[in-house]
Amino acid sequence: MRSLLVVFATLLATQTLAESHGDLPPKFEVRGTTLVYDTETRVNSEIESDDVDHLLAVLRANEELRVLELNSSGGSVWAGREMARIVIDFGLDTIVHGECASSCVRVFLAGQNRQMTLGSKLGFHQPFWSAANMQSYYEQWREQDGWDTPFDFSEWVFEDTQREFHEDLTYMISRGVDAEFAVKSKGIPNSDNWYPTRVELTLAGVLRSE
Repeated sequence: MRSLLVVFATLLATQTLAESHGDLPPKFEVRGTTLVYDTETRVNSEIESDDVDHLLAVLRANEELRVLELNSSGGSVWAGREMARIVIDFGLDTIVHGECASSCVRVFLAGQNRQMTLGSKLGFHQPFWSAANMQSYYEQWREQDGWDTPFDFSEWVFEDTQREFHEDLTYMISRGVDAEFAVKSKGIPNSDNWYPTRVELTLAGVLRSE
């Protein structure tokens, strides 16, 4: 009987491990207490809305996770914000191994302690919304949001852009980033990337260890 119980317990533990580690989405990998999120080398992708639910599911299934390792050139602004909220809620540390740019920076700043491996980099620039995507958004939501003309939509875009700009700055400062650095990061055109040095990032409070 005892042997059967041992076998059953072993099978159950193996099944639990497989459920939590074996069927992870391709962008995610569990390495001990570190969860790797990589949109660049594991898959050729970007930060997407589905990643929000995946991140939450993996963290809930693996209570031992303490660090989120990032390698991403960015993607969805909304997904980056939601992933950052989850990282803060779980009290994770963050580390960059490779590159973390655009909306990935939002996720990185959610970490309690924030570091990057030697040779890695953090890239800052303004958000971007292409004309094609704006047209698609307008056509999809114009009736629901009451935009009778593209000019009504333009008015909303103008107001929303200012709100988001203010929210981004407020978030960065709330995460301990120097205000002057935060303002400078919002002046970089989307067509470019600003990669501050490790010294600049440390002095500005972007990199930190408590």
